[in-house]
Amino acid sequence: MKRHHWWRDAVIYQVYVRSFLDSTGDGVGDLAGVRTGLPYLKKLGVDGVWLSPFYPSPQHDHGYDVANYRDVDPLFGDLAEFDLLMADARRLGLRILLDIVPNHCSSEHPWFRAALAAGAGGEERARFHFAEGRGPDGAEPPNNWHAMFGGPAWTRTDDGQWYLHMFTPEQPDWNWRHPEIPAEFEEVLRFWLDRGVDGFRIDVAAGLFKHPELPDSDDPEADARTRDSVNPLAWNQPEVHDVWRRWRAVCEEYTARDGRERLLVGEVSVPTAREHAAYVRPDELHQAFFFDLLGAPWDADAFRKVISEAMRDIAGTGSTLTWVLNNHDQVRTVTRYGEPAPGGSGLGAARARAAALLMLALPGAAYIYQGEELGLPEVVDLPDDVLTDPVFHRTGSRARVRDGCRVPLPWSGQASPFGFTTGVEGVKTWLPQPDYFAEYATERALADTRSFWHLYRDGLQLRASLPQLGDGDGTLRWLDTEPGVLAFARGDGLVCAVNFGTAPTAAPVPGTPLLASGPCPAGELPGSTAAWWLADL
Repeated sequence: MKRHHWWRDAVIYQVYVRSFLDSTGDGVGDLAGVRTGLPYLKKLGVDGVWLSPFYPSPQHDHGYDVANYRDVDPLFGDLAEFDLLMADARRLGLRILLDIVPNHCSSEHPWFRAALAAGAGGEERARFHFAEGRGPDGAEPPNNWHAMFGGPAWTRTDDGQWYLHMFTPEQPDWNWRHPEIPAEFEEVLRFWLDRGVDGFRIDVAAGLFKHPELPDSDDPEADARTRDSVNPLAWNQPEVHDVWRRWRAVCEEYTARDGRERLLVGEVSVPTAREHAAYVRPDELHQAFFFDLLGAPWDADAFRKVISEAMRDIAGTGSTLTWVLNNHDQVRTVTRYGEPAPGGSGLGAARARAAALLMLALPGAAYIYQGEELGLPEVVDLPDDVLTDPVFHRTGSRARVRDGCRVPLPWSGQASPFGFTTGVEGVKTWLPQPDYFAEYATERALADTRSFWHLYRDGLQLRASLPQLGDGDGTLRWLDTEPGVLAFARGDGLVCAVNFGTAPTAAPVPGTPLLASGPCPAGELPGSTAAWWLADL
């Protein structure tokens, strides 16, 4: 009998801790808030939870600048609270993944502070990328690389040397060719695995190694946040695969002890599906986020091309696919797909509902970003003076600011803080919630059977109960359809179809669907609608 690996078709819910639920009344979410929300996530039907970084940090990039990888920032709680969260998750049957940040640390990390104190030539600097500058008196950076969040990728120290940071000056990059770095991170993995975690989401998993000579880039202004224009000298270097083999071996060691599989899922931004496939070979990462679906325009041909390439180049190797439509770095689908309307209506909402059913019908695993199940739109009108994203502060541009998808969730009531925080009078959430969030509150969504929440819950229940869905046999078969309609079959007669147009068309199979993203009469597929059927093909 073929062994079922839970992670191959798991649905994981991403919790952005500071915006999920606040237990202390300071306007910032925390681990105790996550623990309070676990029964809600269990009811939704997900298999596990990925927690954004909660480690001690000066919060220059909201925790992705880690000062201590083995503790909890007091802003979010402490290790005792984390252990309670783990115990509750285990009791509910929910798996917990932690976000680990191995490409860079905080400029307040003790090892970086020691490197600064050591001065030029100090052995402590070998853990990072320090170099002499160019030009008169070394006043120019060592090369022409640009940081992903804007500006040069180098900052000069008081003694005249420069250090590399592919994000912000507060996030110096580790030198993974130094033997202490891989050894340190393996110990960090073991620290959290010993506390019972089920795996790790790996930030910047295609990064870590830089070209050893740090040469100039042919395209110095390439924006490395756009996956098709990453700096190949600082990204996707071949040595990175040895790291994931070592980390996979650590996870397998723990699995051998108790039979419980631990998961490694990587944030892998590489130009092609074939390069992506190299990260999910049998001895490397279990999963790597496939971002092409997230970046595809609302178009049937575009979606079909993305899915077909993924099935051929990634699933074709025997690996599982890992689908995403949203995360904490991207504009929410409701807004990406069209202007949202009050009450969760409008073209953007209809398309987002259809995309959700499409994603849940695809073979492999899926990740849901918090608020997706509520149909939350992007908050696009945050004033400049409340923006916290270092992208904004580094560039002065709002074009790629990520605060709009990170506004604290609405849970109940008609006014901010919408149940997000305790009843402390006058408390303000760390990012302001708009008045219209009342229309998206969890309390309201649970009571409305037509809501996004019920669509996700019903889709997750069917996905768990129907053998054709989830990992299934790992395949899909495209069906002939009208232009603008995408339809495929899974296993023995499960059909998913999406009408990307706005006008209704004939359904690809007869009968009433099992589940649809909107009203869907038998034999018809309305515009901007997805549906599932069981049919004899």
